[in-house]
Amino acid sequence: MTIRLHGGVLIAAAASLVLTACGAASTSSSSTTTTSASATTSASAAACGTFNMAINPWVGYEANAAVIKYVAEKQLGCTVTTKNISEQVAWQGFATGEIDAIVENWGHTDLVKKYITDQKVAVDFGPTGNEGIIGWYVPPWMAQKYPDITDWKNLNKYASLFKTSESGNLGQFSDGDPAYVTNDEALMKNLKLNFKVVYLGSEAALIQGFRNAETQKKPFIGYFYEPQWFLSEVPLVHIKLPAYTPGCDAVAAKIACDYPPYHLNKVVSVKFANSGSPAVKLIKNFSWTNDDQNLVAKYITVDKMTDDQAAAKWVAANQAKVDAWLK
Repeated sequence: MTIRLHGGVLIAAAASLVLTACGAASTSSSSTTTTSASATTSASAAACGTFNMAINPWVGYEANAAVIKYVAEKQLGCTVTTKNISEQVAWQGFATGEIDAIVENWGHTDLVKKYITDQKVAVDFGPTGNEGIIGWYVPPWMAQKYPDITDWKNLNKYASLFKTSESGNLGQFSDGDPAYVTNDEALMKNLKLNFKVVYLGSEAALIQGFRNAETQKKPFIGYFYEPQWFLSEVPLVHIKLPAYTPGCDAVAAKIACDYPPYHLNKVVSVKFANSGSPAVKLIKNFSWTNDDQNLVAKYITVDKMTDDQAAAKWVAANQAKVDAWLK
């Protein structure tokens, strides 16, 4: 999913390192440390050392992190500490030393300016190879029954279909985790749409909402994104919003355009980048496709594999790609 947080959404939360996933008081209290059982020698582990990787709350990110962690542990002998944490809070960890790597960043120009440009505690570590799309979607049955619903200009005509107890007299527009990048409340206001944004709380809840809507032929409209394995199960239909142009989203309260395309990237702390650990090269060189990510995400979500099992299966079939990351 899904940046996924626009610059002004959780300013209050940014005042302290509060974990959304675990409700902890600092990033360190939500960590899980795993050392490779098959690390070649204690000397190799010492050479690689320990690094702290943020885990943001959507399965695509989890897939990236699972593969990086698996390769770092099994092939480099690293100790990897993972921290379940929201996007914007993870960036604060660059300044405190609690986070060394974010492995799927969705834009966040405000955080780039603060932590990379101004404070100089983090550095852009290049693309993941994944191309991100955020937008508005309806289930396929609705696009078939109401073909013009895929143009935002016609949404008010159908708003009454989406009324719920939570949205009152307005149609319900469903978002996922409130920490995701979203311009939807501003868009509703500025495009004069008769909808209320309702946060379902998680990626899983959003997926289930779309799944139920398709199988039960119930009206549903909401925020979604690519890459995402779920689109291979239910091919959601993208709604056309006013075209994105550079700068149209510069002022959060005035946004009236579509989301920009996202060239997803990695960000690491300057301290980690200069550490000499072989894991630095791994993260710097890590790059794969949307299809790669979706496959590992499917292993985790649909096939119910653990992160290590999913990563092991993908690595076994793609060792040549892994070897390129380690060169």
